[in-house]
Amino acid sequence: MLSESTIATIKAITPAVAANAENITQCFYARMFSGNPEVKAFFNQVHQANGGQPKALADAVCAYFSNIDNLGALGPAVELIAQKHCSLGVQAEHYPVVGEHLLGAIKEVMGDGATDEIINAVAEAYGLLAQVCIDREQQVYDAQLQQPGGWNGYRSLVLDRKERESDLVTSFYFRSNDDQPLPDYLPGQYITVRIDHPTTPTSPRNYSLSDRPGTGYFRISVKRETRPTTEVPDGLISNYLHDEVNVGDCVEIGPPCGEFTIDPTQTSDQPVVFLAGGIGVTPLLAMAKSLRQAETMTPICFVQAAKNSRVQALGDEIRDLSVDAAHVTTHVRFDQPLPDDLERCDSVGIVTSDFLREQTPYETGTYYLCGPSGFMQSVLSGLGALGVTDERIYHEFFGPKQTLA
Repeated sequence: MLSESTIATIKAITPAVAANAENITQCFYARMFSGNPEVKAFFNQVHQANGGQPKALADAVCAYFSNIDNLGALGPAVELIAQKHCSLGVQAEHYPVVGEHLLGAIKEVMGDGATDEIINAVAEAYGLLAQVCIDREQQVYDAQLQQPGGWNGYRSLVLDRKERESDLVTSFYFRSNDDQPLPDYLPGQYITVRIDHPTTPTSPRNYSLSDRPGTGYFRISVKRETRPTTEVPDGLISNYLHDEVNVGDCVEIGPPCGEFTIDPTQTSDQPVVFLAGGIGVTPLLAMAKSLRQAETMTPICFVQAAKNSRVQALGDEIRDLSVDAAHVTTHVRFDQPLPDDLERCDSVGIVTSDFLREQTPYETGTYYLCGPSGFMQSVLSGLGALGVTDERIYHEFFGPKQTLA
């Protein structure tokens, strides 16, 4: 527990830290990458270059300081951090490195305002949060090892199949290349792909598992991102997977992680609504297929939003969800349809509050959302207008945790 004096100090400096939070986190990353370049391998440099990672850390620091006397409110954030850290192999010995450079960044940015009393309070607060994360991460690592076929770190899996799903998306089916089974996982989780890129050192990447557990393989469905053209290339690994990784190749894979999940054994009379935008379809399809496999009679509504049929991925599998299942409805909505797309979709336009009112059980449904930030902002705004409370909404981000405003 934190001392009363530390809590009082943290609460007193929270406004000043919030006003300088992004400057502090940018300074922090610069100091850490310079002083401890070995940790750079954990970070996607695209997210550093576009400011996404520093902003995400700034938001996290502000949230921690704002809830310094109510740490229970940080449970979901701690779980997200722990799962992400375990997907990358972060260890307890990395936390003192972060603490050292965070305190150094606060001193550098706040200058004389960073008194010994303030630095000591921040150090105590960071130490407590670090230990909470370390303890939770050890539980995750232990659970991974306890799974039949489970592991920590990376394991070489063989690419068994590679199937094109759309102009931009390809599915990769990985299987064990030894006598060990693949571990079970929760629908919605992701695996980590580590590629030793021949030209540009880069961090591992997380990709959602796009099929239900129990198939004997891990499937990820990867969108080809913008082809690399800048000094910090976007889409480096997605392009490499599409162009260079072929059937029979072995790839280093991390065990399933992630907190954005659904338990298919927990049946309910309340409907579940999946709202998928673009490549955000991947974790949601795994969830929906798991509910179908469990033969639950929970009402399911699956909405897929895409530009058009050329970029729509996994559409046939979404349609199959409702085959011989009166309790399942699906709806495909294109916002930039091609001339012959009207036969391939159920409606045209973006997902608005009017659409959600007409097509989803907004009064009682539990919503699972995943997609680009613009899609998420529109959907959350629409759900809010319909009175859907936060307790009935779950969502996933690809990349650093974002603020949807």
